[in-house]
Amino acid sequence: MVARSASDGLVKSAANYVPLSPVQFLERSALIWPDKIAVRHGALAYTYREFEARCRRLASALAVRGIGRGDTVAVMAPNVPALLEAHYAVPALGAILNALNYRLDARTIAFCLAHGEAKALITDAEFAPTVRSALGELREEIFVVDIDDPEGPRSEALGSVRYETLLAEGDPGFAWPGPEDEWDSLSLLYTSGTTGNPKGVVYHHRGAYLNALANALAFGLTPDSVYLWTLPMFHCNGWTYTWAVTAAGGTHVCLRRIDPAQVFTAIRNHRVTHLCGAPVVLNVLVHAPAEAKIRFEHVVEVATGGAAPPSAVIEAMETMGFRVTHLYGLTESYGPATLCAPQESWHELALSDRARQMARQGVPMPALAQLIVADPETHVPVPRDGTTLGEVMLRGNTIMKGYLRNEAATTAAFRAGWFHTGDLAVWHPDHYMEIKDRAKDIIISCGENISSLEVEECLYRHPQVMEAAVVARPDPKWGESPCAFVTLKPGGDGATAEELIAWCREHLAHFKAPRAIIFGPLPKTSTGKIQKFVLRERATKL
Repeated sequence: MVARSASDGLVKSAANYVPLSPVQFLERSALIWPDKIAVRHGALAYTYREFEARCRRLASALAVRGIGRGDTVAVMAPNVPALLEAHYAVPALGAILNALNYRLDARTIAFCLAHGEAKALITDAEFAPTVRSALGELREEIFVVDIDDPEGPRSEALGSVRYETLLAEGDPGFAWPGPEDEWDSLSLLYTSGTTGNPKGVVYHHRGAYLNALANALAFGLTPDSVYLWTLPMFHCNGWTYTWAVTAAGGTHVCLRRIDPAQVFTAIRNHRVTHLCGAPVVLNVLVHAPAEAKIRFEHVVEVATGGAAPPSAVIEAMETMGFRVTHLYGLTESYGPATLCAPQESWHELALSDRARQMARQGVPMPALAQLIVADPETHVPVPRDGTTLGEVMLRGNTIMKGYLRNEAATTAAFRAGWFHTGDLAVWHPDHYMEIKDRAKDIIISCGENISSLEVEECLYRHPQVMEAAVVARPDPKWGESPCAFVTLKPGGDGATAEELIAWCREHLAHFKAPRAIIFGPLPKTSTGKIQKFVLRERATKL
């Protein structure tokens, strides 16, 4: 039998090749479920027919205003329908969506708008003061559209047109062009760096399409799914669930802000089946006031990532009726790149043991081509022994195109044909990987590596600890020693530094126990991650 090769004379044509784009998911769902509720927001509810028509109107109106292929459209908004609609209308024009982190300051927002060369900005009234200041720093004027969300505040208009007025100008039957190539840029996302200006991560249509389908498969989304937007849509385009929920024909429930009372009410009223969030969001739900914790009869699937969730938090969520799936990824990997796929044998374990298994970062997502834990210099994979440290490296179609106008950073990230995450992990014999630290966060004490995550995991298991972060502190004898920053649970009996150190010495090797405990609120980034670089600076001054 002769193998056929690329020279077999067969070619791509309009009949056998169409560029992959997540915009296609909306077209399909509107065709199959035109009268099904697609989007809820407060008292508003849109069917899939209406959802598609609104997206086509937005695309049409933007096209009339001169927005086209390769242009950037920025959106400064919480999880409201306008931002969800932009995830379809903007890429459908071949334009590039820049969902801005609304927690950033005006100077950084101005940098993002200028660096991304935004031609238009759609902005929510809540952020008018920040946006007004940011626009004042720009050299070029851009087309500004104001969102008046019925669930949000009112403010003086910054732009020339209101969002609903703009939609009314558009054609609900507009034939959007879509991408010319699936490698075409679809979105631009800025990382929240600790120093200097953020880097602009560029996604393509193919990666967004594949990762959305992978998320729908891994998270078990179906037409009966009701997805609550507790994860910011600006964060990795909502980990591509902006498209995954639509691909499954599910219902989006928008939510302006994380309020535990609103979350539990939405779960009960709309029978929410799925939600996502960083571990800090889970922690907020776990420690919500008793009166806010409305009981519900069904199981709610929760996907969490962005940091390693302490197993104690996973345990607490399960006792409240949530089933947690642990994901791992970065902005550069369209959000989720791995998941801790549950094994049937885990059901036989005690909850605490099962939670420890679930707290690992796991195995590749369905659309990720390859993952290795390897030596960062030789790129040789480490033994799968659960103890040897290596760097997590990824490869595949769900990795960013690169950093916008930053060739040096792109080259460094992609060296030797792998995307270098900068995360240190071990590989277990069952092929599941487990993050132990960021390369910059590992603590080296008298030549011994101490995982800050391992110490944090131990602290989270203390009944009085709500949040914990561990960093290296200079030590004249050992070089470095662990220093813990702790927030105690409100209304509890409290705990002293001596008690927490003794707790860690009881549950860890003694050299891993913190030598200092500092109490108080923990500094966080605009996406809710604990700012360890701030804590490291504090630790050096103790």
